[in-house]
Amino acid sequence: MTSEDIKTHMAMKGGEGPDSYVQNSTYQRGIVEAATENINEAIANQFDINAFPTSPNPICVADLGCSTGPNTFKAMQNIVEAIKLKYISKGGNSKIPDFVVFFNDQVSNDFNTLFKSLPPNRQYFAAGVPGSFHGLLFPKASLHFIHSSSAAHWLSNIPVDVMDEGSPAWNKGRIFYTNAPKEVKDAYATQFAKDMESILFARAQELVSGGLLALFLSGIPDVMSNSDSHTGIEIDMIGSCLMDMAKVGLVNEAKVDTFNLPLYYPTPKELKALVERSEYFSFERMAILKNQKKHVTLQSPSMRALFFRALFEGLLVKQFGNEIIDELFDRYTEKVARSSFFLNPEIDKTIELFVLLKRKI
Repeated sequence: MTSEDIKTHMAMKGGEGPDSYVQNSTYQRGIVEAATENINEAIANQFDINAFPTSPNPICVADLGCSTGPNTFKAMQNIVEAIKLKYISKGGNSKIPDFVVFFNDQVSNDFNTLFKSLPPNRQYFAAGVPGSFHGLLFPKASLHFIHSSSAAHWLSNIPVDVMDEGSPAWNKGRIFYTNAPKEVKDAYATQFAKDMESILFARAQELVSGGLLALFLSGIPDVMSNSDSHTGIEIDMIGSCLMDMAKVGLVNEAKVDTFNLPLYYPTPKELKALVERSEYFSFERMAILKNQKKHVTLQSPSMRALFFRALFEGLLVKQFGNEIIDELFDRYTEKVARSSFFLNPEIDKTIELFVLLKRKI
């Protein structure tokens, strides 16, 4: 699978049907809910409205990896309200600027569903910006606040070595690095480091001096390996279902060997080291969200299957064809049902990381 395939097929499942992202993004909504306090504090303490000449210019906000809603609308409304409150608290109530929110995702994102769902009473002008956030998306110094939730752990490309039969990092029979040899994990980590460098470089060009970048992404604790993480094990289970189907001739085993999911879950220490390398940003804060799991309602095997189907169906269809998808997730549902581990969210040690950066002047 090429980087172009990823760009074309990595978008979340569109529409509003029972297996769509709209209907199966409870976990991501939990992150947005848990992040509200972090965002409000960041704007109250680090967003310097005096540094931004506004009228008649608007405050411009971007959400990178917005998908189809409704989570992005909640996040954007909270940001706009927090910035307005900052103006009011400084005695500038009569000078509150207009707001423009740019919704960004891959070109294959279902922007029709997104825009049909826009809140009718929103307090901002809205625009869509298709394209990968691993590169430039906006004019230089055009944005004041950039937000990204549940997106920055997606890679721009599959590490080449994990698909090379002659490489020590060849990931035969697996679709992720969870229980793979060290060489596979290292290849993923290297790709993530390259991607983070590209993301930060692009955002540095787009933000005004003093502008803020808020990233929320999945990770694992410093003291834990990904093979112990809830999400890693579940992705492995999807891979095992594909291998089971290969053994009975339902899919081509060679296609399984060359299929790897473009995700990486960093540790806090790892992520901090990467962002601190940037010469463009001051490192303001890193935190672990503490309460997003209270919003998770994936308490049945079928709901967990729908959750992953909404995330991965586009990539799976590209590699294996549409005809195997129902069978694959039926098998996955059965495997989850046989394992109580997956039905207890308290066992899940996957963490959600928050990083706040400010564009240097």
